[in-house]
Amino acid sequence: MEAAAADLRYPVGKFKWEGPATFAQREHWIGEIQDAPAKLREAVITLPDAQLDTPYREGGWTVRQVVHHLADSHLNAYVRFRLALTEKEPTIKPYDQSAWAVLADARTAPIEPSLSLLEGLHYRWVVLLKTMSAEDFGRTFNHPENGPMTLDRNLAMYAWHGRHHVGHITSVARRLGWK
Repeated sequence: MEAAAADLRYPVGKFKWEGPATFAQREHWIGEIQDAPAKLREAVITLPDAQLDTPYREGGWTVRQVVHHLADSHLNAYVRFRLALTEKEPTIKPYDQSAWAVLADARTAPIEPSLSLLEGLHYRWVVLLKTMSAEDFGRTFNHPENGPMTLDRNLAMYAWHGRHHVGHITSVARRLGWK
């Protein structure tokens, strides 16, 4: 645990896919997707702008950029799920998350719109996820850089992704004595 805690890039550890997934694992991951917006809001709600504009680690994104990144990333993930459910192995469009993070809105906009977007988005996503069959979770999309990816793997990855970035925020708050 000490080595993982020392790497500020991975406060909850690196993502590991150990599929195939079980029904119980899917239910757990859906719960994490459902809970992520509230956990994010709880982590940032009392932070003033000076803290929102603090990088979570040296050379890392600011807390504000992390919040906006979660909205951007999870919106893309939701669209990928919908594409995979309605098309035969669609090829998705990757995006440069680092370039998105330095756009003016990600660097300077208030976080409330991204918090609200994430709440609505996750509500819709969870409604969709709870209707999916095991066969649906086996559907794939083609990622031009990573090849075919199942929705099972993506569910696990985005459950981790929310924990990962909330972990960035809570760990910097703890290290700097904000909370």
